[in-house]
Amino acid sequence: MSIDETQNKNAKYFRQIAWQKKNGKWGTLALITLIAALINAACGALNAIYIGGIAMILLMGPLALGWAYVTLAVLRDNELDVHTLFEGFKQYGSALSLWLVNNIFIFLWSLLLIVPGIIKAYSYSMSFYILADNPQITQSEARKRSVELMKGNKWRLFCLQFSFIGWWILCILTLGILSLWIQPYQQTAVAAFYQSLLHEDNQQLN
Repeated sequence: MSIDETQNKNAKYFRQIAWQKKNGKWGTLALITLIAALINAACGALNAIYIGGIAMILLMGPLALGWAYVTLAVLRDNELDVHTLFEGFKQYGSALSLWLVNNIFIFLWSLLLIVPGIIKAYSYSMSFYILADNPQITQSEARKRSVELMKGNKWRLFCLQFSFIGWWILCILTLGILSLWIQPYQQTAVAAFYQSLLHEDNQQLN
């Protein structure tokens, strides 16, 4: 099944794409997820000496971009290994500024009400995929492009993410161990959603 073969692109469709593309890569993805989790845990532990928050700020942008590289590599059958997670550090300045500005804007919108903040979070949700595909653009251009792609598509992404609720309940029952497989599964499905938005946008232009 390819992303361009059907117009019935609901949550189930994107989950199927992600499941299919992850075949043979489950172990690598679980290892990548574990490494990312250990980095987050280390930053959390450092909070006790007041530098964890700074470390989190400095690392989250490049790691978010790294995850975009990971899931797009899975989706497009590109070479994938643990080092892919750290590809975002090659665009450190753009990744850091994109993460910071996104979160500042989301926080400011959340001061009005929670809902506007959530809406903005969905508007910016494709920005790291866009930056991964277009490393030459600025963080502002990546965010603007994400806003354009997500017009009319926020509810679709919400439904896709919510469709994983059963998996996350199972994750709780396994004391979080299952997250090593659920997290990359869900994020690959979101990458498939992004790829579909690009295709739909190109069709509209043509």
